[in-house]
Amino acid sequence: MSRAFGKIFLAAAFSLGLASGALAEVIESGLGGFQVRQVASLEAPLPAVRAALLNVGAWWSSDHTYSGNAANLSMDLTSGCFCEKLKDGFVRHMTVVYADSRTLRLWGGLGPLQTTGAAGHLAFNLAESGSGGTRLVLTYDVGGFARGGLGPVWAAPVDEVLGLQVLRLKSYVESGAKAGGPPPGH
Repeated sequence: MSRAFGKIFLAAAFSLGLASGALAEVIESGLGGFQVRQVASLEAPLPAVRAALLNVGAWWSSDHTYSGNAANLSMDLTSGCFCEKLKDGFVRHMTVVYADSRTLRLWGGLGPLQTTGAAGHLAFNLAESGSGGTRLVLTYDVGGFARGGLGPVWAAPVDEVLGLQVLRLKSYVESGAKAGGPPPGH
């Protein structure tokens, strides 16, 4: 995807997301780290959202994988691996450090953060909403070293990418989109 198209795509996705109950925010940002938060209301029961969350290859954007195909992603709670199969290897994106019916916590650096001295705690917290749906709160706390500072260089792009993933998860859960394909309307 071209950079210009990617920026237009992200802007449109965020406009749709904000209109559909998603909220993205850089909570704090500094040279040594940052925290981003995504909040979304999903029109599906909590067990369905949790199952979809673990089926990461069905909703994660292929544009944000090393292989170019989100179907190569997997989340194995037994081994703790949020991993991606490559033609001649693999990537361990993050390590699952805690999982129960309402919480999923991972540790590591996503994507290009792996090329820095940074790592972080990514948490997906699920709660039942009064309408029979589910409230998702994602937080990613990142700390360490990166040339130019973690917050100034990485906070906004990471927030955008995670915002896109939350919107894709929401769309996948609510519409049952096919694995690897873009969610309807995006």
